[in-house]
Amino acid sequence: MTDYGFLSLIPPVLAIFLAIRTKQVIFSLLLGITIGWIIISGGNLFLGLIATIEAIINVFSSAGNTRTVVFTLLVGALIQLIKFSGGVDGFIGLIQKKLSQTKNPKRNIQLAAGITGFLIFIESNISILAVGTAYKPIFARYKIAKEKLAYLADSSSAPACILFPLNAWGAYIMGLLMVYEHLDPFKMLAYSIPFNFYPIITLLFLFYLAFTGKSFGPMRSFEDKVSEEITNEKITAASGNPHLMIWPLAAMVFSMPFFLIYTGWKDTFTGDLSTIIWNSIGNGSGSSAVTYAIVFALFIAAFIMGIQKKITLVSFFRESIKGMNDMLIMAILMVLAFALSALCKELETGVYVAQITSNWLSPSMAPFVLFITSCFVAFSTGTSWGTFAIMISIVVPLIETMTLHPYLSLAAVLGGGVFGDHCSPISDTTLIASVATKSNHIDHIKTQLPYALFTGSLTGLLYLITGFLFT
Repeated sequence: MTDYGFLSLIPPVLAIFLAIRTKQVIFSLLLGITIGWIIISGGNLFLGLIATIEAIINVFSSAGNTRTVVFTLLVGALIQLIKFSGGVDGFIGLIQKKLSQTKNPKRNIQLAAGITGFLIFIESNISILAVGTAYKPIFARYKIAKEKLAYLADSSSAPACILFPLNAWGAYIMGLLMVYEHLDPFKMLAYSIPFNFYPIITLLFLFYLAFTGKSFGPMRSFEDKVSEEITNEKITAASGNPHLMIWPLAAMVFSMPFFLIYTGWKDTFTGDLSTIIWNSIGNGSGSSAVTYAIVFALFIAAFIMGIQKKITLVSFFRESIKGMNDMLIMAILMVLAFALSALCKELETGVYVAQITSNWLSPSMAPFVLFITSCFVAFSTGTSWGTFAIMISIVVPLIETMTLHPYLSLAAVLGGGVFGDHCSPISDTTLIASVATKSNHIDHIKTQLPYALFTGSLTGLLYLITGFLFT
C-alpha cells in the first residue's frame, strides 16, 4: 500500500476545519472524502469523483455499518412511537412529580440525566438517545439549555461504557485483544479500568457540574440565553403513561447482553458456564446485538401500546416511518462518517500518526504519548472504536518490546480514544447527541470541547506522573 505520509492527514483535518467554520457538516464530510480519494487517485479529479461515489456505496458492504444505519432509523421509529402514545409525556409527568418534592429541581434533573446516561452502560448510542429523548422536554420546562443536556448525554455514555466490560464496548475491545494468544483479554481490560483516568475524571466532573449548576465557556452563554428566553413559564403537569416509555427502553437495554451472548455463542467453547459466557461476550457482534435489541424494543412497544389501545396497526407503521424520516439526516451523516473512516484506513492516517510519535517514545513518557496519540487519531477519524483497532495493534507489541506497564498503557489508549471522540465534530456519538437533544451540532461541539479539554488535560498530567511512577 502507498505511503501517503502527511497527505493522509488532509481529508480528516479539512473536514473537521470546514465543519467548525461553516457549520455544514454534510458538505464538509463530503468534501473531505472527495479530496481524500483524489489524493489516492494521484490527483486525477475524474477518477477521484468516481472513487468517492463508490466509497459511499461501499459503506453498505459492511454488515456492521449497515446495521448501525438501520439501528439509527429504527431508534427514530421507537422514539416517535413513544411520543405518539404519550409515553414521553407520562415520563415527564413522573419526573415532575418527583422533582416537585425537592428543594432544587433544576439541579436534580441534571443529576438524574447524568445518572441515567451512566446506568445505561450497555451501549453508548442507546444511552445517548434514551437520555436525549426522555429529558429534553423536562430541560426545556426547567429552563436548562439543551446544549447542557447534549453534554450530559454524550459525556456520561461513552465513559460509562468503557468502564464496564459487560457490553458491546467490552466485547469489541476483548475481541481485539483475543488476537494475541498469550494475553487474557478480560483480565487486560478489567485491570486497566483503575488506570483509565479520562472517563473517571469526566464522570466526576460531569456530576460536579450537574450538582453545582456551574458552567463556563460557551455553555454559560447558552444557559443565560435560555434563562432570558424562557421566563416566568408556568410548568404544567404532563399527562400520559410513563410505562409506555419505560418498558420499551428497558427491553432495549436489558436485552442487549443477551443478544451479545447469542451472537457470540459457539458450541466449541469449553469450560464452566461463566467461562463460556465470557467467551461469547468477547466473540459477540455489538452491531448485531444493538439492532436485535431495538427490534425487540419495537415489538414490546407495539404489544404494550396495542393492549392499551394507544395505537393501531396503521398508526404503528405511519408513526414508525415518520420517526425514521426524522433520523434521515442523522443516517446520512453516519454514512459519510463511515466513508471518511474507511478513507482514513485506506490512507493509513492513524498508522502515520502513531508512527511519527512512536519513533521518539520512551517508557516513562509512553502512557502520556499513547493517550495524546489516541486522542488525535480519534479526533481526526471521528471514531473511538477505529482508534482502538489501530492503537491496540501498536500498543501490545510496544508493551512487549519496551516492557511498558500493560494495564496503564492499554488504559491510556482507551481513554485517549474516548477523549478524541468527545472533541471531534465528525464522531457518530457527538452527532447522535446533537440529534437526540435537537441541538445544533457545532454548538454541541463548542460547548462540550472546553469541558473535554479540561478533563483531558488533567488526565494527561496523571499519565505523565504515573508513567514515571510505574517505569
